Amino acid sequence: MSSISRYGALLAKGYAMGAANVIPGVSGGTIAFITGIYEELIHAIKSFDLTALGLLAKGQFKAFSDHVHLPFLLSVFLGVGLSVFTLASVLSAAFEHYEALTMAFFFGLILASIYFVGKHVGTWNGSTIVALLIGTAIAVGLALLNPAGENTGFFYLFLCGIVAICSMILPGLSGSFVLLIMGNYWLILTAAKERNIALLIPVMLGAGFGLVVFSHLLDYVLKRFHDQTVGLLTGFVLGSLLIIWPWKHTITVEKLLPDGEIKVAEVGYEWMLPTMDMQFFAALGLIIVGALLVWGVEQLGASKPAKA
Repeated sequence: MSSISRYGALLAKGYAMGAANVIPGVSGGTIAFITGIYEELIHAIKSFDLTALGLLAKGQFKAFSDHVHLPFLLSVFLGVGLSVFTLASVLSAAFEHYEALTMAFFFGLILASIYFVGKHVGTWNGSTIVALLIGTAIAVGLALLNPAGENTGFFYLFLCGIVAICSMILPGLSGSFVLLIMGNYWLILTAAKERNIALLIPVMLGAGFGLVVFSHLLDYVLKRFHDQTVGLLTGFVLGSLLIIWPWKHTITVEKLLPDGEIKVAEVGYEWMLPTMDMQFFAALGLIIVGALLVWGVEQLGASKPAKA
């Protein structure tokens, strides 16, 4: 594969990761896993260490680039950035006006992802099954939490960036959903659409800090407890299906702000069984489309680009 084709494929995979992160309940980490770049991504991010800083300080830019796999990272994160800024408006509008159908598509995507993430486990045994159950329980527990209120404080936004980026790189745990739980999902999504840099700066600082620190932990456990870690990640993906279930009502309350504005806050969900109407069959079709898309993405991941 030529360099242009290799980095073009990485750009496309990053774009898909960014698209997934916009929707609450969907994880960009899942996309990275099924496209075959997850462990390389974690290792590359982890490479931003004291050695990398030393090379940069000495002006050894080529050695720095090789050490941190810079072309690989730039390709992936350029795709993520382009996706967030070009798809935020489209996906947020689809989620707002066609929530059940939008979630049905992602439900099919995540449902199919369980197999493709789980097959990375070398041997399923007692410890990997326990890890799977723990991961499922954590994801289900998150789904049952009540969202907090909106908070524009600098350090809270910094914390949102840390927590969101950590969950974004974990398959099955959605950074967008965690932001929803923390109360700042719509605030940050609106800031991205309106290019509100003042609000985005603390989030991006927190995301950068969390990404480097958390990637070291992930790289460590993937190397030493690979099958158990992947079993845990598979549980995260399985448990996230509860969050993405298309047929649910969002429970909201109205809050009167000091300036007289009425704000609607989400406080939980009420899950339901679908009714056999036209929307159900449309949703079923989108579930199938989502699952087929994952199969296609898995075929793309089968010819994984060589490391930069």
